[in-house]
Amino acid sequence: MISWLDRRAKRVEIPRPSTREARLSTTKVDIADLTPELLPYLGQAAYFELGMFENLAQTIRIAPDLYSKEGLSAAAGRALAKHQGLVAEIRRRGGEPSEVMAPFAPALDDFRAKTMGADWYELLLSCYLAGGLLDDFFIRLSDGLPGDVGPRVAHLLGQGAGTDVLVKHLKAAIGGNPGLGSHLALWGRRLVGDTLLVARSAIPAVAPTAGDPASVADHGEERIEPVFTELIAAHTRRMDGLGLTA
Repeated sequence: MISWLDRRAKRVEIPRPSTREARLSTTKVDIADLTPELLPYLGQAAYFELGMFENLAQTIRIAPDLYSKEGLSAAAGRALAKHQGLVAEIRRRGGEPSEVMAPFAPALDDFRAKTMGADWYELLLSCYLAGGLLDDFFIRLSDGLPGDVGPRVAHLLGQGAGTDVLVKHLKAAIGGNPGLGSHLALWGRRLVGDTLLVARSAIPAVAPTAGDPASVADHGEERIEPVFTELIAAHTRRMDGLGLTA
């Protein structure tokens, strides 16, 4: 069991499926009514993408050669484009981006500090796994956004992120160093917990239906659990694709 703790609920627990269960999870869950209000959603997603750009810029700074730096620039540019697209959505609704993002800065800065990694390869894996998982999550939450905002945001976040270059560097390193592969597998398993905590913090508490005796927290977590199963399944596929054990 993975224990989740957020500011609005005392303690929630979401079961972690086995690798086999994660692979077999194919049913899409309707979570439209779990989506937060529009501006908070946009603010958290925009600040996350800004952090991803900063992380990818760091991978460029510490890359071992010019060839690697040039390839990683595409991934950094894609993350920045996502951030700018979300900022444009905030401004379209009369919001000031810095004010809308500000409430999420402390938690996301802490998340970045925890998942930065100790070297270039750990940082590459963080960008690939955490970035992919939270992009998946924000795309899923966009189903509940009003009007045509959801499809527009989903299209923006779903565009190619330039992550093929991350995969290329990681596969090459892992293939030539089995010890590194074992180390990165452990790092990947650690990343999923911290990343899912960020996802959980974006979902507001859900009130129970009329006549339902369950508490708000219990009811909400029951609704959310399949969403995390989907996210873990996608994370497992990314790990498998690198030859790592999730």
